[in-house]
Amino acid sequence: MMEMEALRDQIISCKKCPRLVDFRENVLKDSKKYRDVEFWRKPLTGYGDINGSILLIGLAPAASGGNRTGRVFTGDKSSDFLISCLYEAGITNMPTSTNAGDGLEYIDAYISLSVRCVPPDNKPERNEINNCHPYLKSEFDMMHNVKSLIVLGKIAFDSAIRLLKERGYGTSGVKFVNNGIYDFEDIRLYCLFHPSPRNVNTGRINRDEFVNTLKEARSYSSRGKKY
Repeated sequence: MMEMEALRDQIISCKKCPRLVDFRENVLKDSKKYRDVEFWRKPLTGYGDINGSILLIGLAPAASGGNRTGRVFTGDKSSDFLISCLYEAGITNMPTSTNAGDGLEYIDAYISLSVRCVPPDNKPERNEINNCHPYLKSEFDMMHNVKSLIVLGKIAFDSAIRLLKERGYGTSGVKFVNNGIYDFEDIRLYCLFHPSPRNVNTGRINRDEFVNTLKEARSYSSRGKKY
């Protein structure tokens, strides 16, 4: 798909945010653990089936995850939890995501990010989110079959609400609530806490509830489909 290839080229060559460019290119360079590891250190595109009916949105690449591997939610603790849950829900073909060539596939789903470069302290600034939003919007616009939006955390939720507003949906009164579900005519929004180690290890995220929300999203999106 030429349109997708052009967007990918645009994203990975992006240098709109000097703070993020500097951070992504230098983070963990002094780490003994990654001394001999080659890092991606470029912005990330989304990954999966752009013709799918599910769009998942996360926050940003992790320093030792996507910024290292070159693929969203790969190679860090957040991805360990998320991908295992997605597999349990039938949204991926395997329960792990370790490197960009490991054979991971998303089933009827595409995963992307609000911000394409790793931000210091995992806290992007407003202008950085704004600079990245057109990339997410382009991906969303390419997803002609999307029925479910699954957001991982408040920043991803804000990005999704912005996408829905831009498409003309009314979003008044919609607030981020973990495991919250909202209907917008032909699209359903599912809200989940971000699968960070802190949220997982402190019990803020209940794995069974997390998986059940993913299963509900897949069930809703796959009505009438055969796999």
